[in-house]
Amino acid sequence: MSLVSKNNTATNKFELEFTVSPEEFEKACQKVYQRRVKKIEIPGFRKGKAPRKTIEKLYGEGFFYEEAVNDLYPGAVQEAVKESELEIVCPPEVEVTEVSHEKGVTFKAICTVKPEVTVKDYKGIKAAKEVKEVTDEDVNAEIDRMRDRNGRTITVEDRPAQNGDTVVIDFEGFMDGVAFEGGKGEKFSLTLGSGQFIPGFEDQVVGHSTGEEFDINVTFPEEYHAENLKGKPAVFKIKLHEINAKELPEADDEFAKDASEFDTLDELKADIRKKLEDANERTASNEFENKLIDTVIENMEGEIPTEMYEVRIDEMVRDFEYRLQSQGMSLDLYLQYTGMNRTSFRKTFEAQAQRQVKIRLALEKIVEMENIVPTEEEVNKEYERLAEGYKMDVERLKGLIPAADVTKDVAVNKAVDLIRDSAVKE
Repeated sequence: MSLVSKNNTATNKFELEFTVSPEEFEKACQKVYQRRVKKIEIPGFRKGKAPRKTIEKLYGEGFFYEEAVNDLYPGAVQEAVKESELEIVCPPEVEVTEVSHEKGVTFKAICTVKPEVTVKDYKGIKAAKEVKEVTDEDVNAEIDRMRDRNGRTITVEDRPAQNGDTVVIDFEGFMDGVAFEGGKGEKFSLTLGSGQFIPGFEDQVVGHSTGEEFDINVTFPEEYHAENLKGKPAVFKIKLHEINAKELPEADDEFAKDASEFDTLDELKADIRKKLEDANERTASNEFENKLIDTVIENMEGEIPTEMYEVRIDEMVRDFEYRLQSQGMSLDLYLQYTGMNRTSFRKTFEAQAQRQVKIRLALEKIVEMENIVPTEEEVNKEYERLAEGYKMDVERLKGLIPAADVTKDVAVNKAVDLIRDSAVKE
């Protein structure tokens, strides 16, 4: 591969022209011939034994060109970008401008590069750090959550259903007197007040007793995922089989002994208060840091290519899809349930993607200006942290994530430390 030219055609855009020599192209064509000849039948020759020249004479000189160019393309583009010393932010747009045995292959690539930005006044930023006070109500609320986790379920027969109960019901939905698909369930467990069913459904179960049969009148939301049900009124016929409620333990010393490592309720409450205070401190620190970063972004100037935002959105969509798959759901099914298409779904990541791209550009510029260079020890610690998170051997992780990428991440984190340590708390 030979880089012929590198021209700055617009802001953050470069055009590269590069060639593959006739000799390299010939080798690629010969490899394609050897790969494909086994399946080629030509009269007068045994299958897989036809000479290359005979095939090219019969089907045209360029019979193997396209596949040979495709084989050469990835390596040629990678070498051209490397030789150009451009820091590209997305895959380049590449076209083939010339192909021949005599001249080889000529490529033209439009590359979007990392923008040049300026960042000012990133030291001494003033911002408020507000740590929320832990109240007795906060502690008691956590005690109540522990009581709920340690509660036992009992069957209720002496009163009607109320919010918080879990009822077992049969239901079937009708529209204009006709049952509709997907509107039927038997012995279905529903926690009243959970919002699991459409608005109005659960409220109308409240007040009914075990053994009752009754009707519920509801209207499907306009944004409902099923097109035939959007905004339509429906009647559900209900049979209430069972009402279950959770019986909670008393908040006392015995509860503290059963639910924790403490002997008294006061000791448990003191521990909860300490943990809530620590959590509030972490939350306040994160919010304080976010305020500082927001100011840094505001003080950054530069023309950021939209391609950077799109690449980040692509990454976020892939991550979301992977997490869905780990839960046994496809992205298409998720979109069906939420009533979104892929365009509107991508839109939900737009603001977050733009902020993340701006943050990264600003911090990398600060790393450059401050000449921040992580030590080998700091890089190794980051590898260890990542390995613990991925539950993977450190050496194996080093083979998967290049040291240059980890080094850059550590440097960016040190830039955040610099901004935070120099900030002024109001």
